[in-house]
Amino acid sequence: MKAAPVREYDDAPMGQEATQLMHAVKHGDRAAFDRLVERTRTRAFHLAHALVGSRDDAMELAQEAFLKIYRSRDTYKDGEPFLPWFQRVVRNTCFSFLRSKGRLRARSVSDRAPGADADDTDYEIVDDGAAPDGKVLADERAAAFHQAFATLSSRDREILALRHFQECSYKEIAQALAIPEGTVMSRLFHARRRLRDVLGAGFGDEIEGDDEGGDG
Repeated sequence: MKAAPVREYDDAPMGQEATQLMHAVKHGDRAAFDRLVERTRTRAFHLAHALVGSRDDAMELAQEAFLKIYRSRDTYKDGEPFLPWFQRVVRNTCFSFLRSKGRLRARSVSDRAPGADADDTDYEIVDDGAAPDGKVLADERAAAFHQAFATLSSRDREILALRHFQECSYKEIAQALAIPEGTVMSRLFHARRRLRDVLGAGFGDEIEGDDEGGDG
């Protein structure tokens, strides 16, 4: 089976195209997998980078996630939106890595943010010192932003990365994290507030939330 033709697209058509490509991959089209990797590898890297902090580890983990996707292609359900499934694979790959390094633990219920769902498993990175490589950024504001971003919990970094780096809709984030859309909006609100508190007023306009009512 031949892959659907790949074209330049914005985020919504990208999700549709990725789903079509994954359908072709499942049915034996290796060229479709190469295209799928080409279109989504930046997303995989940014999410992994937000979770593990190290650029080198993020690159390795993104590659590992794609290998898992290919190996598990037969388990992909035809018609299932690809991007949320893909993001779960990347996320779980990063969590396995962090757990193996002793850098991941589940938060107790008493440590969770106010309003968090009781059945919402929440993790935090124990040694949160690793960060996106702000030191290599020439622009001082960008460096300051990444330094502040690194001080956030892994949960805050993850949801901000999904929304602002990968430009996922609330619905896509909810599907990727297996939480209600209302929880997505609440997490984003609190994550943005914590980031603003670290950065100070000078960055306020740059990290203001978009339509807090949701777009999914």
